[in-house]
Amino acid sequence: MVGKVVARRRRRQADVSDASLARVAVASCAGTTIEFYDFFVYGTAAALVFPKVFFPALGAAAGALASFATLGVAFVARPLGALVCGHFGDRFGRKNTLVATLLLMGVATVLIGLLPSSAAIGVAAPVLLAVLRFLQGFAVGGEWAGAALFAAEYAPERQRGRYAVFPQLGPALGFMLASGTFLLVDVVVGAGSEAFLAYGWRIPFLSSAVLVFIGLFVRMVVAETPAFREYQAELEAGGVRRPETAPLRKVLRTHLRQVLLGGGVLTVLFALFYVATAYLTSFGTSAGGAGLSRSTVLELGIAAGAVLASTTIAAGVLSDRIGRRRTIIAGFVIAVPLVLVLFGLLGGGSGVALGVTLATMLGVYGVAYGPVGAYLPELFTTDCRYTGAGLAYNLGGVLGGAVVPLAAAALSAAHGVFAVGVLMAGVALVSLASAVALRPRTEGPA
Repeated sequence: MVGKVVARRRRRQADVSDASLARVAVASCAGTTIEFYDFFVYGTAAALVFPKVFFPALGAAAGALASFATLGVAFVARPLGALVCGHFGDRFGRKNTLVATLLLMGVATVLIGLLPSSAAIGVAAPVLLAVLRFLQGFAVGGEWAGAALFAAEYAPERQRGRYAVFPQLGPALGFMLASGTFLLVDVVVGAGSEAFLAYGWRIPFLSSAVLVFIGLFVRMVVAETPAFREYQAELEAGGVRRPETAPLRKVLRTHLRQVLLGGGVLTVLFALFYVATAYLTSFGTSAGGAGLSRSTVLELGIAAGAVLASTTIAAGVLSDRIGRRRTIIAGFVIAVPLVLVLFGLLGGGSGVALGVTLATMLGVYGVAYGPVGAYLPELFTTDCRYTGAGLAYNLGGVLGGAVVPLAAAALSAAHGVFAVGVLMAGVALVSLASAVALRPRTEGPA
């Protein structure tokens, strides 16, 4: 049995050229970059523009609340996207599903940039905004697992961590692109100006069409992954039994432990990322926080994104040498004391402390996040890998990306910013325990 697995892997690698691997790298990176670019663009617009453009009748406070409620709609849609896209990805292939998720995400983002205001079409404007945000979340829910599988199932056996790092670059590139785009718009039309409210905020949304076009072109010319093509060939030849149950049913029956522990591993990663990029950005510009200008905070975000990209790449490469699990655990061990120190420094409201905290948190996040693109696919078999990896990833996304930032804002208001550090340290311990308990099914996708 082991000899057959080794022989299969050697045949796959012989059929994959360097040019194919380069296209796969771009194809897997494009979607996750758009995913995170969209989050920051939407989050920034939800804070600065949407209350005035889509919820003016509610007033400033209620309008802001309604605006951020639409931001949360995406987290509700993500698990559904993971289930639906995972089913089609496991049954009919990774490539076509990834083309569909990228197209849906791109169309929804561009349509938000074209959406008329409430002054023009009344209550239909916020309703359509919520619908488009739901579609974005649905597409994102199916995007990451497929992109990670695309890279991991194409990669040479001993370089899986290196190639699976490309979808993991999405947070860094998306954060840098979104920060840079809004910084450019601020310079051209002026932050908070009438021009910004009228059309300036729409430019970042419409600009995503360029990324979508590049991603679609590359994904269309790349073939289905070798692992899935081989699985399909064995099904047709009778070498393996055709699945009798839906991928979700198999995941719940035989891989539930991997999903739950995988979600636990991802929880602190989403928490580190969203607390750093959303909570700290708000803290940096608020009068009760660092009190910095928005342009300064955006510049700090670009620098922190560069740090994140560097540690993500380094950790992915390192994971091929010492193992994915060990690299992830090392990141968590560093994170526990570090967040306590960093949030202690933030209490002084210093701009320097904010910059150091932002860059360090994202840097540590990159250490643990870099190997995840190869790590999660290794937990599941080919016939349910898309569904299982997507569920685990989005479980961590809901817990760490939606619940923790809300708790952080409440704790900060009631007990000060250091309480956020205590929360983050506790979440890191939960993820550390999950990583210790969770071992890969195999040394790589088989």
